[in-house]
Order: sequence, then structure tokens, then C-alpha cells
Amino acid sequence: MMSRSICGVAGLLLALSAVPAMPAEDTRVLVDMPPMMQEHMLANMRDHLKALDEILGYLAQGNVDEAGKVAESRLGMSSLDLHGASHIAKFMPDAMADAGTEMHRAASRFVIAAQDAELAPGKDAQHAVYGALQEVTSACNACHQAYRIR
Repeated sequence: MMSRSICGVAGLLLALSAVPAMPAEDTRVLVDMPPMMQEHMLANMRDHLKALDEILGYLAQGNVDEAGKVAESRLGMSSLDLHGASHIAKFMPDAMADAGTEMHRAASRFVIAAQDAELAPGKDAQHAVYGALQEVTSACNACHQAYRIR
């Protein structure tokens, strides 16, 4: 039988090993923008996450048509005016703006994959839908890994 101190140490080591290592410093590029634009951008990012959640919810229900509508209206190329993209882009490095544009294009491509899946249901169509959605989240992740605004 283990002693209490050994159990305590083992528990502490187990807990510490579950915590991800944090880098010593944030190496992402700091994008300088006025506080009002930071808040605007963060609100947009939060809405993007909410839209992704709604899209996944519709896909879980088998409703690819509604998933596509959310994707285009909130993430796709049609959403740029809604999010004030032209105002925010002025503060972004070109590569950051390009990453954002790629996310919006990927969302519009997702819509096409979702529409195609309605016409050709099956595993291949389902895989295309999830693959197209992964292109959206990949673009999000690439930008968030490279840039920060605070």
C-alpha cells in the first residue's frame, strides 16, 4: 500500500503533467490598432465562433442547407460588409488580411460543398462537407497562430 506522501506526490505530478506547457513569450505578430477597432475585431471573431457552432449544430441535425446559409451570411464572402472588413483591413499586415480573405473564401466554398451534398447524399458528400468546413477552421487557426491584437 502506498503511503500518503507518495500518493500526494503522484497526484501532483499527474496534475502538473495535464497542464499544457506555456511558451515563455508570445511570438505572434502584434498588430497595432486603435482600441475601438480591437473591440470591433474581437466582436467579429466571437461571431465567427458562434457561426461555426451553429453550422456544426445544423450539420449534426443533417440540415446542410441551413448550415450553408449561416456560413455564407456570417463567414462567407457575402459577410464582408456585415463585419466592416474594409475598415479593419486598413490596420492589418497584408498577410493577415490575406489569411482573413482565405477564411471568407473557404466559407463560401463550404456553401458549395453543402449544396452539392444535398444533391448527392452519401459518405463521399459528407466527407466533402466536413473537409470544406475544416478549410475554414484551418484558415482561422493559421491567423490566430500568427497574429494578435493585444
